[in-house]
Amino acid sequence: MKTVSVVISSPPDEPLSRMAIAALEAEASLRELALEVSTDSSLPHNSVQLSSGGDSVASDRPRLIGNPGKFLELFNQRQKTPPSLDSVPRGVEAEGAGSSPASKFLVGVTSCPTGIAHTFMAAEALAKGAAAMGYTMKVETRGSVGAKNELTDEEISRADAVIVAADANVETARFAGKRLLETGTKAAINDSKKLIEEALKKEPSSSEGQSSEKANGGKEQRSGPYKHLMTGVSHMLPLVTAGGLCIALAFAFGGIYAGDKEGSLGWALMQIGGASAFALFIPIFAGFIAFSIADRPGLTPGLIGGMLATSLGAGFLGGIVAGFMAGYFTRWLNKALKLPDSIAGLKPVLLLPLISSLVIGLAMIYVVGPPVKGIMEGVSAWLMSMQGTSALLLGLILGGMMAFDMGGPINKAAYTFAVGLVATKIYGPMAAVMAAGMVPPLGLSLAATLFKNRFTSDERKSSKATALLGISFITEGAIPFAAADPFRVIPSIVAGAAVAGAISLTAGCQLVVPHGGIFVLAIPNAINHMLAYVIAILAGTLVTTALLFFLKKPQEAL
Repeated sequence: MKTVSVVISSPPDEPLSRMAIAALEAEASLRELALEVSTDSSLPHNSVQLSSGGDSVASDRPRLIGNPGKFLELFNQRQKTPPSLDSVPRGVEAEGAGSSPASKFLVGVTSCPTGIAHTFMAAEALAKGAAAMGYTMKVETRGSVGAKNELTDEEISRADAVIVAADANVETARFAGKRLLETGTKAAINDSKKLIEEALKKEPSSSEGQSSEKANGGKEQRSGPYKHLMTGVSHMLPLVTAGGLCIALAFAFGGIYAGDKEGSLGWALMQIGGASAFALFIPIFAGFIAFSIADRPGLTPGLIGGMLATSLGAGFLGGIVAGFMAGYFTRWLNKALKLPDSIAGLKPVLLLPLISSLVIGLAMIYVVGPPVKGIMEGVSAWLMSMQGTSALLLGLILGGMMAFDMGGPINKAAYTFAVGLVATKIYGPMAAVMAAGMVPPLGLSLAATLFKNRFTSDERKSSKATALLGISFITEGAIPFAAADPFRVIPSIVAGAAVAGAISLTAGCQLVVPHGGIFVLAIPNAINHMLAYVIAILAGTLVTTALLFFLKKPQEAL
């Protein structure tokens, strides 16, 4: 077996390094290549060098993660061995490694609402789990920048099983006829081997000719409201981010009344951010909730229902109601409406969008809109008038929720609540949520640096990478520490995050941007009361660090 030397400039325990190495290992096993991984800090930042014999190629970590096979193919072509699995036509078994009866080839897809952390952590866990079991697996990641390491038709055709680990909607029609297991990213991160075993035990789904209704029905049984809600969140988030930044820049260039000076740069930026991006995000939110439930037929009534929620003043709560109502009604109508084959083509292009849009639109105007508008006005008035104890209490609750499951359903519930309020120009909860979300990784990183005897060698090595995730508002960076010692770590990070959220809300901090971590502080007017906001983050970090010192025992005593 040919050996390829992989020299990486960054520590191999950093998240990007781990993902790059896992991607290379998965592709190397397909090509019967062995890898020798080493670190050389003298190389340019982020760079990776691959060499074998007289051949060498240089790249960087993101490119390797996106297409590892492209770089390994150089070495594979010069190897006189049986052809790699990638070059085997459909229906032909490859000889050599991976051809024994016990060997399996699996494929997977991972996705999460923000497409930043859980997507790649799940992919890495699946690839490592398969390798530990002696199998080969290729995982497609659908992150914030689109699909990477995409699966080909040939790879899907010869796969023994498919695992879709996603918290947002992923199209599964291309996997018809395969053993298919659908689950969430958390399950993949926690126990990938168990998922692989379950996937291989499943019966193959219907042949490629199966009806879309049967496929959709099966998918729906394995998902649920949380997954539909997160699909909506993942599609609306870029609009909220872009809109919030444009509004912040409008204030920077045109002052607080930038929107009133027609023709000025500040006014133009306000039109882009407030009048356009923010006007779209509730319709997109509702539309993709409906899309997740009913596929394409649900998109039109969901978008219309979301737009009506905006115009009626029902806000993001109205958008949630419109999305679920449109999705479930359209799915039911699609199944209930039976037409002769001669006119069946009218169903998706005329009947479903017309009937569902009329029903959802009328329901929003006469039934849903008025009461939800009243609720939103009451919530908005309460949040706008919050002071003292009420602000402290809400900050504690939102902060604790952000840290409790570090990117799970409770975390996403708090985050969705804060993002939804941004559309109604209530920015306090958003500031509290982001401050709290940064605290768990920062507190753990600081504790691992100061109190080395309370952490393992691997935890200490990864502390710098964890800090980087923390300042980037990626709460998931705390997961490895919490998984290793949940009863001491989770209470510590929840307490610290709750303190940060409480200080932020009590101080009246307001943040118009829903993501970006500490880096948004460099944008003029993105955050008010910047000093108080920084104090909130530091205080929460110190509380977490102090509690970890008292709760975690020295390693020798464990």
